[in-house]
Amino acid sequence: MGYLFILTPCYACNRPFTCAPDLVPSIRIDGIKHAICKNCMDLANAKRKGMGLAPHPILPGAYEPQDENDSNL
Repeated sequence: MGYLFILTPCYACNRPFTCAPDLVPSIRIDGIKHAICKNCMDLANAKRKGMGLAPHPILPGAYEPQDENDSNL
């Protein structure tokens, strides 16, 4: 049994971070999935809450290693 994670730059702030590729919040541009780091998601959700909007969901385990058997990769 193994675990996997990716090291990728955040689409919003460009800082590198690790995440579970199937669970991390992302934005699709031209069919390509671009991951968003937890710090940027927390900032975006704080702004959304301030505007009376629901926060974007962050799945459990999104920023942790993912069991390789649970991956769609």
